Amino acid sequence: MNNSRIPCITELSLKRPEVVRWQERMGLLEPFSDTVVVLPCSMKKPYSQSQSHTLFKKYTKGLQEVIVTSPFGICPREMERTYPIQSYDASTTGDWSNEEIISSAMCLKEYVEDRHVIAHVSGGYRDVCEFALDDVVYTCIDGNTRSDDSLNNLKNEVRSADKPRGVNRKLHELRSIARYQFNTELGDLFIPDNTRTSGRFNTRVLVDKEQIATLHFETGLYTLNLAGGKFLMENEINRVFIDFDLKSNTLFAPGIVDADEDICPNDEVVVVRDDCVVGVGKSMMNGEELVKADMGVGVKIRHQIKN
Repeated sequence: MNNSRIPCITELSLKRPEVVRWQERMGLLEPFSDTVVVLPCSMKKPYSQSQSHTLFKKYTKGLQEVIVTSPFGICPREMERTYPIQSYDASTTGDWSNEEIISSAMCLKEYVEDRHVIAHVSGGYRDVCEFALDDVVYTCIDGNTRSDDSLNNLKNEVRSADKPRGVNRKLHELRSIARYQFNTELGDLFIPDNTRTSGRFNTRVLVDKEQIATLHFETGLYTLNLAGGKFLMENEINRVFIDFDLKSNTLFAPGIVDADEDICPNDEVVVVRDDCVVGVGKSMMNGEELVKADMGVGVKIRHQIKN
């Protein structure tokens, strides 16, 4: 995964493949609470490390937070460390073009649906909320989201909101990442209720004490173990088919019989032979190229079945 900075300076950034893909996949995600707190973005990434979000998080505990940002539209709090949202550079002056407002508003409207909204925003961020939503409580009354009066308003509104009971926030986070990365609501099945994690930075993801994946600190995305590859195979996601014994860490495109067409470069994929998982790794091509290319590396294998 290329983790370099992504410059997003002009409206043309709305058409970047990373932005389009992010916005499309945000439609798969759902808030965990019936009240959603809308916040402005910050220059510093991940947002929670900024001075403003350090303040906001003191008052928003127990509710779903979603950050409004251009050009990506929205970022639920649990996704803030996920590539590419943690790697873009954009102005945070609060001046939004009409195209930026409409683009972000559509993402916000789809995400929030009919839930109650507390919007702690001003300037262009408020324009987005007003364009997208009808029933909103605005807590910033002086144009300064960090003022004592605005923060007190936020605290009072959050205090009076109904908090969800019995919600496992960690499972919700892991499932949201899986939905995004695998581009399907079936991502929830990747993280069953008995999932456990360990590790301070790179996080080992285990089911029944067997590691299925690693959630990487720098990218916020999963890399798969063989057990995780079984999930992809069973749910027909990112499969690459071969008809020979896999003996190398490099799978060249000419040796690939077939592949799922939705595969994108850098996607995690499972290598399948005779309906069995034989390897997992990172695709270097899209699905069509994996099948049609006459030369080049198709998949870099990370783990494989030892014969």
